[in-house]
Amino acid sequence: MSVDTVSLTGWGRTAPTTALRFRPRSHEEAAATVRGCGPRGSIARGLGRAHGDAAQNAGGCVLDMTALNRIRAFDAGTGVVVCEAGVSLHQLLEVLLPLGWFPPVTPGSRYVTVGGAIGADVHGGNHRTAGSFSRHVTEFELLTAEGEIRTVRPGTPLFDATAGGMGLTGVILSATLRLHPVATSLMSVDTERAADLDDLMARLAAGGHHHRYESAWIDLTARGRATGRGVLTRGEHAPLDALPAHAQRAPLSFRPAQLPAAHSLVPDLVDLVPGRLLGRTSAAVLAELRHRRAPRSRTGELQRVSAFFHPLDAVPRWNRIHGRGGFVNYEFAVGHGQEETLHRIVRQISRRRCPSFLAALGRCGESGPGPLSFPAPGWTLSLDLPAALPGLARFLDGLDEEVAAAGGRVSLTNDSRLRPDMLAAMYPRLGEFRSLRAGSDPEGAFRSDLSRRLSL
Repeated sequence: MSVDTVSLTGWGRTAPTTALRFRPRSHEEAAATVRGCGPRGSIARGLGRAHGDAAQNAGGCVLDMTALNRIRAFDAGTGVVVCEAGVSLHQLLEVLLPLGWFPPVTPGSRYVTVGGAIGADVHGGNHRTAGSFSRHVTEFELLTAEGEIRTVRPGTPLFDATAGGMGLTGVILSATLRLHPVATSLMSVDTERAADLDDLMARLAAGGHHHRYESAWIDLTARGRATGRGVLTRGEHAPLDALPAHAQRAPLSFRPAQLPAAHSLVPDLVDLVPGRLLGRTSAAVLAELRHRRAPRSRTGELQRVSAFFHPLDAVPRWNRIHGRGGFVNYEFAVGHGQEETLHRIVRQISRRRCPSFLAALGRCGESGPGPLSFPAPGWTLSLDLPAALPGLARFLDGLDEEVAAAGGRVSLTNDSRLRPDMLAAMYPRLGEFRSLRAGSDPEGAFRSDLSRRLSL
């Protein structure tokens, strides 16, 4: 097992802290690390794609789980896979998509580990019908504070608390998942351009039952009558007969898109502005170009799964587009009937001329069982903002209060700045989570910068 002292940040590259990083290659090594972690505790870390401080532990231990990356078993008839927690969604696609199986839920990056996907209870564009990631987990092995390995199944308090529990209930070592069958590795994609926020929300609310996946890019730089305009994209796994003849010879091949396939989203942006802040003017120009280039209406376009689900993965170092100071991800949800809150927040961002080029509006379905699981029925908005933006902390604090007053919540997965006094208002089952932690980990073997900041 390798050990080194490192400075770590989240994908947003803010608030670096230093910790001892252990890279266990077996369950026994992981257990030994947890038992000897010391007073600052330990936290598991995957590929580092959480934007905030959830996988950092200042002065303590961090378990880099990426060496535990073996696929143990796969049933080609049922699509059930048993894999270690360090297996990434990219690995699952490489190995299992050619066999006709696809991850049941995938977030905006495929460079996320299975353990991280459970710990964050990630969601994707199919949340309305498929729920979040933990819904498709039949069991996982969890390393507890005592160094014991427990098999945890759905319907138990420990499963619920771990799904979305940000690694604070233990270290996920392996998991059993149910995958989704597909006939091809291409997506049939419909695209629509919306004139403003009302138009975009109306299009999202109408007709989506015919598509498994949906997402919408929203232009938060537009103002006036165009405020909240955007581009709605819906997709379904393409059937074999939808492919041209040459593609039918290898219908399940997995060929991740490279930079040219992603230029419509971020046209060489990282190379154009290395180390410099993506400013208001450049963000507005790029947003204008993106909106104009989108078709008013197009149906049945064939796209690779990588281009449809993970366009940013094709852009090297895209997390640097906001400059050396990094960026803050702000993702919130409000329920049905709270559309005015969403409108009000979008107007505030627009008036402030926040340079947020990467912003997504979506809908979520039924909540998961986890006390800290983020998705809830209603609307979600996710945006990235330069950390160096003047007055950003006060501005986002104000948005937090509006979200909480509407019965909404901010996602903890990518959070780096939420005030602890807002947490209980957003997560009414917070006490349940804290009680379970206190009973199962009284000495605080599992801690993170996030848990200290929010008193989790």
